[in-house]
Amino acid sequence: MLDSRWFKAAGVAVALTLASATAAHAAPAPDPAAETTAAVVTLRYDDSRAGGWEAAIAAGVASWNANVGNVKLVEAAPGTRAEIQIVATSGWPQATLGPVRPGGQARVELGSQAVTQGHDKTRIAAHELGHSLGLPDTKPGPCSQLMSGSSAGTSCKNAVPNAAERSRVESAYAGGLAALVPADGRILVDAT
Repeated sequence: MLDSRWFKAAGVAVALTLASATAAHAAPAPDPAAETTAAVVTLRYDDSRAGGWEAAIAAGVASWNANVGNVKLVEAAPGTRAEIQIVATSGWPQATLGPVRPGGQARVELGSQAVTQGHDKTRIAAHELGHSLGLPDTKPGPCSQLMSGSSAGTSCKNAVPNAAERSRVESAYAGGLAALVPADGRILVDAT
C-alpha cells in the first residue's frame, strides 16, 4: 500500500518535470533593448565636387544626424560609391527628391545664385539634404520649417528640421524600409 507521502512526492516531481519541459520549449523572453533599437540606415555622401561648401555641408549633415535617429549620413571614403552626390554649381540649389535608399542615387546641387542673393549656406545644404531624405518643399513657409527654403527669406538661418520634418524622415526610413521604397526621383529646384 502506498502512503500519501509518496503521492505528494510524485506530484512534486511531475510538477517540476512539467515546469522544466515547458521552460525548455518556451520562446525566449524578448529583449527590451532590441525592441527599442531602430534599424539605422546609413547613407554615404560625396562632396568632393562641392568646393567652398564643405563647412555648410558638414553642419547640414550634423543637423540631420543629431535630429533623426534611424538615418545616418556619413562621408564616403575616396573612391567608394555614395548614395548622395553633392556638387557646387552657379545656378539655384536643387536636389533629387528621395527618400534615397542604400545603393540608390541622388544628386544635390548647391547653387551659388542663392548665396549671392543672401541665403544662408548651411540652411541651403541642410534643406537640399532634406530633399534627398524624402522631404518636398513646403513653400511658402516660416523659418521654423527647414523645407520652406528660400520662402522664409534671407534673414532665416535655421538649418534644423522641425518635429514634423523629423517625423516624416523617421517614417520613411522606419525599420530600414527605405531600402524597399524607391526614391521619387523628381528634381526640385529651389529658386524663388
